Amino acid sequence: MRGDLLAQPVDAIINAANGHLAHGGGVAGAIARAAGPGLQEESDRLVATRGPCPTGSAVATGAGRLPFKAVIHAVGPRLGEGNEEALLVQALASAFRLAQERGWESVAFPAVSSGIFAVPLDVCARAYVAAARRSPLRKVTLCLRDQPVIDAVLAELRK
Repeated sequence: MRGDLLAQPVDAIINAANGHLAHGGGVAGAIARAAGPGLQEESDRLVATRGPCPTGSAVATGAGRLPFKAVIHAVGPRLGEGNEEALLVQALASAFRLAQERGWESVAFPAVSSGIFAVPLDVCARAYVAAARRSPLRKVTLCLRDQPVIDAVLAELRK
């Protein structure tokens, strides 16, 4: 769907994260600003305790001022890491599995790895669709804003 990730009626939202959980710009920055400073503080503590999150993994934090049970931070690949499609599917699957383990039934996720991480849109679209189709959750919403990403996902769905 085209819409605002922060307005979705779901148990948790998924953040397009980097391994250091530094939520400075893009979707991560918007989530952090809306959630308040506690989200970044909790993220910093997680990284200080566990170290950086590897590509393909996901971790959860509280949602601060947001109306969700949590924010799940999925660490997608950057272009050039190699095996980007599989790593992106793995990151989203990790996020969905984390939600399921906590008893949540619904999540919304944004475009992951397609922005500053520069993974090609067709690769991202294949990964988003594959991960969503395999999700164990009752409701998974891909929440997009940019038309090129929407077009890539629609093209993938038509296949």
